[in-house]
Amino acid sequence: MKKLLIASAALAWLGMAVPAAADHHKNGGTAMTDAAMQAVLSDKRRAGDSDRDIYRHPAETLNFFGVKPQHKVVEYGPGGGWYTRILAPYLAGSGQYIAINADSSDTSFPDRAREARTKGWPESFPEAAAKWTGVDAKKILAFESDEMPDEMKGTVDRILIFRSLHGMLNGNRADSELRALREMLADDGMVGIVQHRAKKDASYAMSNGTKGYLKQATVIALFELNGFSLVSQSEVNANPKDKSDYDRGVWTLPPVLALGDDDKAKYEAIGESDRMTLLFKKRP
Repeated sequence: MKKLLIASAALAWLGMAVPAAADHHKNGGTAMTDAAMQAVLSDKRRAGDSDRDIYRHPAETLNFFGVKPQHKVVEYGPGGGWYTRILAPYLAGSGQYIAINADSSDTSFPDRAREARTKGWPESFPEAAAKWTGVDAKKILAFESDEMPDEMKGTVDRILIFRSLHGMLNGNRADSELRALREMLADDGMVGIVQHRAKKDASYAMSNGTKGYLKQATVIALFELNGFSLVSQSEVNANPKDKSDYDRGVWTLPPVLALGDDDKAKYEAIGESDRMTLLFKKRP
């Protein structure tokens, strides 16, 4: 992290220009939803997911990232599959959905059951995603970041990382994971980031990732260090009501609501976190 902060300061000192924010505004903006995306978003399988659309703006976000139905797209750390249930069916016709999780080879596990679940994830995830989406499991690929087949490297159009960069940093694997992901990208490939955003003047404790939040300058510096350049940024997932200073971190807010019923109405009124939305290109 110290290296990232130094790099961030260096960028500011050198006066490096940051690309202007794109005109993709919250709750609609200029992005148009194509018929295929609209069909996916309105599918009955998303009945439990669609309540989050007002906070996550999937159509506008994917439009900003330039995701097309014919693209080969990696989703890093798909977790419970909220975006998987959009991307897998959207890409099923002429594109390719690929799920990537972190390299688990150096991970310590609390028990053998957890180890078996983690290491068996590349085999179990396609079947789970097929049940979520109705897409044939054979069309859904899953790998750990160090196991993508050589013939697929350099062929990916987009890599999307939703709200999980803080986990990379907390696990001391951000550099190695981003370098592995960079190898997957085609020469004109790009990385789309949505990440909980700390305030510019937030303390280290509130912005080092342990609370879920990162400063936008830190994220940009991290990607610069690992062979990427910022292309554009959007405020489509911004939420000015989020103060991002909670003792329980971002998980204080919906959908987790870590405090349970304590001030529940207050946090529901705030909504989900303030998020940066950034697009990076692979640098030669």
